[in-house]
Amino acid sequence: MFLIKRLTNFLTVTFGVLLLTFLLIHLVPGDPVEVMLGESASSADRETLRAELGLDQPLLQQFGAYLNRLAHGDLGHSIHTRTPIAGLVHSRYPATLKLALLSLVIGLTVGIPLGIFSALKAGRWQDILVTIVSVRLAAMPAFWLGPVLMLMFAVWLGWLPVSGMETSTSIILPAVTLGFGLSAILTRMTRTSLLEVLNDDYIRTARAKGLSERVVILRHAMRAALLPIITIVGLQMGSLLAGAVITETIFSWDGIGRLLVESIEKRDYPVTQACVLVVALSYVAVNLFTDLLYKLADPRVRVT
Repeated sequence: MFLIKRLTNFLTVTFGVLLLTFLLIHLVPGDPVEVMLGESASSADRETLRAELGLDQPLLQQFGAYLNRLAHGDLGHSIHTRTPIAGLVHSRYPATLKLALLSLVIGLTVGIPLGIFSALKAGRWQDILVTIVSVRLAAMPAFWLGPVLMLMFAVWLGWLPVSGMETSTSIILPAVTLGFGLSAILTRMTRTSLLEVLNDDYIRTARAKGLSERVVILRHAMRAALLPIITIVGLQMGSLLAGAVITETIFSWDGIGRLLVESIEKRDYPVTQACVLVVALSYVAVNLFTDLLYKLADPRVRVT
């Protein structure tokens, strides 16, 4: 039953994403033929290219042909470079996955310990300081924090590359930009969840049994507080895998998000559809993994 429900949800979400994406990109002003040939091209050349690309067909027929190709595992070809889209996605997605995973590691290693510390110091100046810092970080959008970090550590101090992917340290600034925002959210969520369970009877019982505070917090309290944290991590991981479009654009990181932006600018419909499809599938996969983590974190949870 679980697999049937998940498969049904997967097919429904995928079809909805494909349909909406197809309609939206065709509603956006601009003609890919004009972008490719320029304004000086003759009408005959435009019509020839439009027919060659299949853009002269009715939208319903174009959508049907796209679904047919997709059912056979063919993402099609870029209408600008004529290269297979599967190759483009395959060359860009690992960069996004690498950036997302490092950002997640930064978010977890900073956010959860700070949240625990803040909960244990609730009401004191340390808690207030952590709260102020996390709220400030959460309020900083990537399009502001990214350039600030770039100016400080790349332009002024010269410690890190400004942008690109040429060196191994190029990933630090975009990962920190994404990771700080995630850590701020996790700090607040960990603090709130932990405070809700610290006064429960089983926590008092664990302390009365003489267990150390470290064991009480990490083994008993944090396990009960994990469910909302897993939810936030799952949602944020989906966003990170969505390409972190702004951050990748700011730092010229050649991931799936930058490929999506480039394809929209060029009105490269097949590439845009493929990028959105990959993003949607990433979300579905992360949500499925999050559901399974619920069960591991708390065996009382029923995954249906």
